Amino acid sequence: MGKAHEQLEAWKVGMPLVKTIYEITAVSPTEERNGLAQQTRRAAVSIPSNIPEGAARQGAREYAHFISIARGSLAELDTQLQIAKLLGYLAQDHPVARLAVQVGKLLTGLHRKWTTQ
Repeated sequence: MGKAHEQLEAWKVGMPLVKTIYEITAVSPTEERNGLAQQTRRAAVSIPSNIPEGAARQGAREYAHFISIARGSLAELDTQLQIAKLLGYLAQDHPVARLAVQVGKLLTGLHRKWTTQ
């Protein structure tokens, strides 16, 4: 049947976002592999990871807190993607931006749900 968080669209879309980030950073310049690329991967992984962590906690307030952490990681990821574009490591029109926006909308919806309970 699966775990409850695996049914959430935010988690479902967050996982391909992580995969895309890993694909992008795999071709990063050598000098960035331990810098921007690694930081970008950590931020991306944090997004879907915080959804089940929050779900495993007791109560809506804690769940909302972990969704908030995921949203913060998404904001961090957005900045790192902008830096990658600025440095010419990522095309301005790369589709990862649309995926990140979609995850952001889903996380915002989840956060609203758990902060109004």
